[in-house]
Amino acid sequence: MTEMLQALKHRGPDSTGFAVYGEPKPGDFLMRIKVAEKEDMDKGRGILDRIKERISEVDRRLRAHDATIKVSENSTPYALRYVLTHDGNTEEMAQHLEEIDGVEILSLGNGLELIKDLGDAAEVSEAYGLGSYEGTHAIGHTRMATESDVDIRSAHPYWAFPYNDVSVVHNGQITNYWSMRREMERRGHRFTSDCDSELLAVYTAHNLAHGTSLDESLRRSVQEIDGVFTYLVATENQL
Repeated sequence: MTEMLQALKHRGPDSTGFAVYGEPKPGDFLMRIKVAEKEDMDKGRGILDRIKERISEVDRRLRAHDATIKVSENSTPYALRYVLTHDGNTEEMAQHLEEIDGVEILSLGNGLELIKDLGDAAEVSEAYGLGSYEGTHAIGHTRMATESDVDIRSAHPYWAFPYNDVSVVHNGQITNYWSMRREMERRGHRFTSDCDSELLAVYTAHNLAHGTSLDESLRRSVQEIDGVFTYLVATENQL
């Protein structure tokens, strides 16, 4: 995957992302989370203290929701990987975590781990140790921003909060993004960015959660979403 994405570096090296899937372990949740943006690391020594405080608060809130932290490890100073067990309301727990200033959950599921950062594929893969990762399937994206900011939040792939193991990469432009987003928000969904690509993840996850097959959701999207675009969807067992 890294070699394939690195070959596409000419598309733009702003950011690179990987949605990688492994064999789920019963009862385990995998969470990828960031507590700052990469560019924040240039804002002086104070940022390290704030990051430490944010991580401590993440751990405290996880315990408050009766989550058991089995693994907690830093991929970078601002990005962490957790393995958790949790029997409560996962959506409420995730929302509580994201109320912490600077904290964003990149993915939370049973098989999906979403890794994305600024830089080309080789840089991101090395920083996050993806060379040793073993999984079942993956999708990825390398990007030059045209419609949104250059930051981790706006990088692809996208995960649809709070649905397990649905990820999307997209190229193109969605012309009815705002009207479709408002419709999804009226149905109770939330968005973490203003990037039109995120709509496809939310739209797909909504359909799957309401019993629509992935094939039918893809067919419906061509009729309901306007613009010139292509996209790829992965779930825990489909691509």
